[in-house]
Amino acid sequence: MRRVSIRLCALGTLCGALALAGSAVASLAADATPADLVDALNGVFGKHAGDRAAHTKGICLTGQFTPSADAPKLSKAPHLAKPVPIIARFSLGGGNPEAPDNAQDNVRGLAVKFDLGSGASTDIVTISAPMFFVKTPELFVEFLKTVATGDQDKIKAFFGAHPESTLLNAWLTSHLVPASYAGVDYFGVHAFTFTNAAGEAQVIKYKLIPEAGELGLTPDEAKAKGPDFYAGELKDRLAKGPVAFDLTAILGKQGDPTNDPTQRWSDEDNRPTVPLGKISIEAIAPDATCNAFSFLPGNVVDGIAGPTDDPVFAARSPAYAVSLIRRLQSAK
Repeated sequence: MRRVSIRLCALGTLCGALALAGSAVASLAADATPADLVDALNGVFGKHAGDRAAHTKGICLTGQFTPSADAPKLSKAPHLAKPVPIIARFSLGGGNPEAPDNAQDNVRGLAVKFDLGSGASTDIVTISAPMFFVKTPELFVEFLKTVATGDQDKIKAFFGAHPESTLLNAWLTSHLVPASYAGVDYFGVHAFTFTNAAGEAQVIKYKLIPEAGELGLTPDEAKAKGPDFYAGELKDRLAKGPVAFDLTAILGKQGDPTNDPTQRWSDEDNRPTVPLGKISIEAIAPDATCNAFSFLPGNVVDGIAGPTDDPVFAARSPAYAVSLIRRLQSAK
């Protein structure tokens, strides 16, 4: 197995995260700062020293990404031109470090950091649903503060006022509980613009398709598995060989919205796609490997640009930077 050599010391990662935070925080409203987002998560799930505020429960991984022959036609990004090592992380949504693996109404996450050499990297952050649950950072804070009250009438009123926030739960509960982190589709809920060496631009959304196929559990099967089976299942699976995902680009077209991650593009499931390459997860890594940095949706490189009109995208990396700072400080 190729040795992963991403050089991400705590100081370097912190500086990079702060730079991303500084560039994007200006786009956030004054009443929804990055710290507010993290505080709202802590208000629901509690503070857990040394842990992420969101997607707290997870498994750190190493492997390799091999781009497809078609990838450079879409983007001049360096990792789409040659194989690179990766660090990845499977996770459960929310900030509970003991979140149950067998819950149907929680997202699974797959984040990937691509090693570009000389300490440089780029990230992809995905979840097991094609949409986010709020369309602004202000609503993110409002929702979590409402949940923290425990008042079911207030929670019901929030969803009544914001029906778009019901779409994520409806997606999750219409699908079986994933039987494995390796057996579920993952989506990048934001739109990115790819630019190739000729200067041609194409808007895309990421989708990761498991080579194992979609693996689901009935309610009875999920209950029998218990709340903590993913790590053992993954260990057994990796003992037989790498876990692979096909990274694809769903092609956007003129008029597609890029400013609201709660909404899908029209006919998104039947859009043309382009294969970008294969993510091969080869081994489980120590938690410390992933805890030294954050996977940042806004950590992009030349040839890839995030949406400029999506307030949730603008908020995520600065909030993750705040979470990283607090995590590193609490570990001292």
